[in-house]
Amino acid sequence: MISASAAVLRAGDRPYTIEEVTLDQPGEDQIVVRVAATGFCHSDAVARNPKLAEKLPMITGHEAAGVVEWIGSDVSGIEVGDHVVLTFAYCGTCSQCTENHPSYCETFLPRNILGMLGSGGATATDGDGKPVMARWFGQSTFATRTVVDARSAVVVDRELPLDVVAPLGCGIITGAGTVLNVLDVQPGSSVAIFGVGSVGLAALLAAKAAGAASIIAVDLHPSRLELAAELGATTTILGGDNEAVVAEIRKLTDQGTHYCIDTTGVPAVIVSAIQSMRSRGVCASVGIQAGDLVLDGQTLNGKQLVSVVEGDADPQTFIPQLIQLWRDGRFPFDRMLEKFPFDQINEAEQASLEGRVVKPVLVMD
Repeated sequence: MISASAAVLRAGDRPYTIEEVTLDQPGEDQIVVRVAATGFCHSDAVARNPKLAEKLPMITGHEAAGVVEWIGSDVSGIEVGDHVVLTFAYCGTCSQCTENHPSYCETFLPRNILGMLGSGGATATDGDGKPVMARWFGQSTFATRTVVDARSAVVVDRELPLDVVAPLGCGIITGAGTVLNVLDVQPGSSVAIFGVGSVGLAALLAAKAAGAASIIAVDLHPSRLELAAELGATTTILGGDNEAVVAEIRKLTDQGTHYCIDTTGVPAVIVSAIQSMRSRGVCASVGIQAGDLVLDGQTLNGKQLVSVVEGDADPQTFIPQLIQLWRDGRFPFDRMLEKFPFDQINEAEQASLEGRVVKPVLVMD
């Protein structure tokens, strides 16, 4: 029996409640991890969407780091006691996975959002013996223990602080991967980032590490723009007036940027991002889109728009790459973290949604 304290979401309009749960027995290709810390990602708020009401009650959370307590007989390359960063679920066998693009796994949606079962542990039971979904992004890490597929665990140096590396598994690889893997931002180029929460700031840090000469940050929160400037933005622009933002960016960059990244998912902002680029520019959309995106016949006109999932990252190689950049002082993502005790999960969520905290990290001990 695998017991855990977990933050359970029982209704989309209710706060999390800390409860004792029992996790299902893991499969032979899975591991049990004692969670040390877990980031709060905006994607966790998706579980509150009425369309997912039938999946509740649920344990969310999907940006964790911890210590391996048990491994299945089919697991290799991981030992009990290893420190791991957890990331999204993927099958490992489809054409996307075998070509090292696991974020485009053919079963990504059912495995990560819809709670598709793994080979073993995938659900939990509460104190009354009733089921609780425990397969959010293959992890459900708003809990002191979790059962995950071994392929979703990245072994890291045991000297690394787990409450720092925990958030690397989703939002940060999304932003950094968009810059380094998808756009392949070149030295001396210009980048505009619309929305500098954790994904946008990760993109900013990656653009700086890649040698971009002009990095423009756009956001509605002055505090986030202040942090963006500290982390390397060459220009910050307070958003709200899309036409004025486009005009300012084009003025600053001599007819537009080489690259744009939208993290907001707001269709009007995506259009503004495209308009702020020069011809042959590439715009990456990484946010969960809020409504239909309508483009007239001239909006793209020699430009490209690409949708990006999880930074097109192979976590087994990309997370270690980012950790090395951090160790080298070239990717100080820890500047955006703020830690909360696990039992303050509702306060952490509210602070994130209100924009007061960029990346909350829940610490279990």
